[in-house]
Amino acid sequence: MNRGAVICFCLSLLLVSCETLIFEQEATDNPRENFDYLWRQCNEKYSFFEYKKIDWQAMNAKYAAQIKDKMTSDELFKVLFSMLNELQDGHVNLISPFRQSRFDFDLLGPENIDLRVVRENYLKNDYIITGPFQHNVVGADKKIAYVRYNSFEDRVSPAHVAYILSYYRNTQGLILDIRQNGGGSAANIFKIFNQLVSEKTLLYNSFLKSGPGKDDFAGPQPAYAEPDENRFKYGKKIAVLIDRGTFSAASFFALGAREVDNMIVIGDKSGGGLGLPNGGQMPNGWTYRFSISQTLSPAGENFENGVPPDIQVILTKSDRDRGVDTVIERAIQELK
Repeated sequence: MNRGAVICFCLSLLLVSCETLIFEQEATDNPRENFDYLWRQCNEKYSFFEYKKIDWQAMNAKYAAQIKDKMTSDELFKVLFSMLNELQDGHVNLISPFRQSRFDFDLLGPENIDLRVVRENYLKNDYIITGPFQHNVVGADKKIAYVRYNSFEDRVSPAHVAYILSYYRNTQGLILDIRQNGGGSAANIFKIFNQLVSEKTLLYNSFLKSGPGKDDFAGPQPAYAEPDENRFKYGKKIAVLIDRGTFSAASFFALGAREVDNMIVIGDKSGGGLGLPNGGQMPNGWTYRFSISQTLSPAGENFENGVPPDIQVILTKSDRDRGVDTVIERAIQELK
């Protein structure tokens, strides 16, 4: 197993899409005790206060005033939900037996894809399914491969990627579309990259929260892609398509794609989600999670609020109405 995969495996124990660590607490339904506990856990372990310029002490004053001794569980949940949403982080959740909080990161920008247009005018009826991938050739001369990957939750085999690259060996380039891909397993990042890179490549560095101070981080923990000896050597240019719905593991992939020489990122900036989430259990039994790490580009850039594309293209309503995906069309131009 290469070093990137080892790091990925270790960090994936903390990933939100996988498991959340639960810690035993003495059960109590006291609203103030539960508020104080959750606020304190975030204060000591959340990783983006400085980056997002969030005054968590001010949030304490704002929301502690709303806590009442005899408030209902629903009322308490609403206060805690509102406090956590001040973090504006899709990896932050509060989960009770009756509700789950969330932050709708994908609504911060336009949905830069129309899946009906993609299905009808690009994948078409004769598209091929290989594992979690849907693919076909696109462009007027059918010389560009188009591959749609809906979710990093869907397991990837290196054989899937190798087959697709071999199948499209005579194309001029390949489009990998991860728009509206909300993330999933970090292991899939490396299963794909290791089939695409020609040399060991540093994709990003992760820094884990290591103490209660806002700047207490351990690291870096580098993540590398390393070429699979048995890969099919495609060697053509690859365009990665992203939008605000590209989140978590998909954002990690977009971040790494910026470091690969023959890859170009096109579309709108991603939804972010570059902090690995971890969580626990409140005194009343509710569970929570939030980001406890930061991930930076090799150059030290923090794109938690969204990985920017190399080329920005926004899909308009008139494009949709005409049945044209201008993001795919721009990718076709760049790959010719």
